[in-house]
Formats: sequence, structure tokens, C-alpha cells
Amino acid sequence: MTENTGSTPNAKVLTVTELNRLARDVLERSFPLFWVSGEISNLTRAASGHWYFSLKDAGAQVRCVMFRGRNSYLDWVPKEGDKVEARALVTLYEARGDFQLTIEFLQRAGLGTLFEAYERLRIKLQNEGLFDESLKKPLPPHPRQIGVVTSPDAAALRDVLTTLKRRMPSIPVIIYPTPVQGKGAANLITSAIEQASARAECDVLIVCRGGGSIEDLWQFNEEIVARAIHACPIPVISGVGHETDFTIADFVADQRAPTPTAAAELATPNRTALFTHLQQLKQRTTRQIGYLLDRRMQHLDYLAKRLISPAQQITHKKNHLSQLQLRLKTANTMQIQQQQQRLNRLLQNLQHLNPQAVLERGYAFVQDRTGQLITAKQQLSKGQPVNLRFKDGTAEAEITEI
Repeated sequence: MTENTGSTPNAKVLTVTELNRLARDVLERSFPLFWVSGEISNLTRAASGHWYFSLKDAGAQVRCVMFRGRNSYLDWVPKEGDKVEARALVTLYEARGDFQLTIEFLQRAGLGTLFEAYERLRIKLQNEGLFDESLKKPLPPHPRQIGVVTSPDAAALRDVLTTLKRRMPSIPVIIYPTPVQGKGAANLITSAIEQASARAECDVLIVCRGGGSIEDLWQFNEEIVARAIHACPIPVISGVGHETDFTIADFVADQRAPTPTAAAELATPNRTALFTHLQQLKQRTTRQIGYLLDRRMQHLDYLAKRLISPAQQITHKKNHLSQLQLRLKTANTMQIQQQQQRLNRLLQNLQHLNPQAVLERGYAFVQDRTGQLITAKQQLSKGQPVNLRFKDGTAEAEITEI
């Protein structure tokens, strides 16, 4: 028996690049976003801003990369030997065939209980339907008044007010002040939201605070805050933390903004964009009105050509009557001429048929005593009296012989 060392006929032979790409696709599809814990080692901060390190435990290690766009949101910098928890995606670095994790978020170890509480509450409220899209209230396109629930001393408030002033300075802003972190802050945030709901003086409500650790943002993961937002009759925009921060308040709010500044942008129309739109509408309306006016003026010119004054109408009628009179005279003349010609023809015909004309040529008519014209000898008998008519008179005769 000989060993077949050749390839299977018609089997596709993969390149290394194709193999690594297929392996990467399988890995990325098989592992959704997940959490992993370990100790940081071999940490390198590249000039590009990306971080490269390994996560290890007692039995294994895995290569990791955290790109600049993600690590820039962290308010702390890890170091060798730190125990961390990472939210990551599995991938394969094709150029070297290295299995690695792409880190989306990184935090110090020991926060697992908070995340468990976060997940329990998120699942509970989701099952109750508090996150349903059908319950989300639309944001008003042109709010008459905007409310802000946040700390009056927070930098987030200054960002919100600056953005609102830049985008639409004519809209009044009402601040419902409350602490946004610390013991009892969740109850105070809830009271501020309920106060805004009761007063009902705003068309949209921004609930916001700046970035921070998970402990700093925890007040917006409390159930009483989530239920207050859900019960608020005013459309609520949640602008808590940075883009990578997701709180329970974000899920239950009518609209989630990645930052307080973005929340202010969602709450207001852009004055510049509105002005540009109005200018476009003005230009379009001006063109349309100009077009309609041109059409109407053209129509008026057409009507003006057809419009005749009374004097012109009388002159026109007189000219028309004159033309009719001339046509009538011409028609009468032609008709008289035609009748005259016809009469002449009839006269000529009568002249030819006139018995008197025959008599004028030397002929005579023979009539019996009753006046009947005799045209054949069979009408005569011997001794019959007849009447002879000449051109100038008559004579009586008797038939002597036939």
C-alpha cells in the first residue's frame, strides 16, 4: 500500500493570509464582547498612543492591545502587576498569526460585585419592558424651554450651557440642582427628576454628569433613578460619563447621549443649520414667486392683446358691417346678373318655341272648330271646316280633299 502525499484533486489550497483571515473571522464571530480578569505584564505604551500588554494568571497568558481611541477615556493608567478586569473582543493579528484580545474597557479588579448588581438590575428592568423602544418619547424639534438635572458645580453643566448658548441662545434653561455622586445622591437625583416632572415647565429634560469611575457613575445605576426617568412625562436625554460609559439611566432614557455636550446638541436645533435651511427656503420661495409672477405677467400680456376698448369695438363692428354690406351688394349684383343671364336664356328658349315666331316665318296653324291644333292628316275629314291662323290673323276654310 502506497502513501498518497499529494493534495486531494480539486481541493482549494489556502494561502497563509487566507488561513489567518478565516481563523480571525471564526474567532470574532464565536466570541461576543465579554469580561476577563488577569494581571498586567509586558506593558508597552507605543508612540502611536496604543497600549500593548499581556494578561496572565497562574496557568496562562494572552496578548492584548488597547487602542488610543479607547484608552484615552480611562481616568487612570495601568502599570506592571496591576490586577484588572477587561471588557474585550477576541481576534487574531493576521500578520503574525497571534491570538490576541482587543480591549474595549479596562478597570481595576475588585469591581465584580458592582457589575453583577448592574447586570441583575439591567435584566430585571429589561424584562419589565422599561427599555422598550415603543415607550421612547420623541424629542421635540423646537423646544421652548430646556431642563437640566445635574450638579450646579459640575463641569458638565458648564459644557451643557455653553453648547446650548452656542446652538440656540434664545431657549431658556432651567436647572434642577442635585449632587450627582456620593452617599444619598441617587435619592436627590430622583427628587430633582420628580420635581421637573411635577412642574412640567420644560419640553425636554437633560440628566447628565461628567466622566468618572464606575463608582462615580453608580448613582445613575440605581433603580430609583431609572424608575424616575421612566415615569417622567417629559422626554429625557441621558448624558452620563464618556462615550464608553453605559449606565442603567442610558437604557431607560428616551435618548442616550455619549457625553453631556452631545446631550445638549440633541436637545436643541442647530441655529446655523436652521438659518441655512431658512435661507434655502427663502431662495426657493423667491424663485417660485418670481416664476409665478412671470407666468401671470405673460398671461396678462396675452389678455391685454385680446382686450378691446368700446370705441375700438364700435369701429370694429362698423368695419364689419361695412364689409358685410359690401359683400351683400356684391352678392346681390352677382345674383341679379345670374338671374338676368338665366332670364335671357329662358327668353331665347321661349323665342325659339314661340308659335308666333313660326308664323312670322310664313307658316300657319290649322285648328279645328274647338281650337285643337291639327298636326296630322288623320285628324281631318273631307268637308271638315278648319281655322287657319296666320301671323296677322285667321281665316276659315273647308277640307275638300285629303
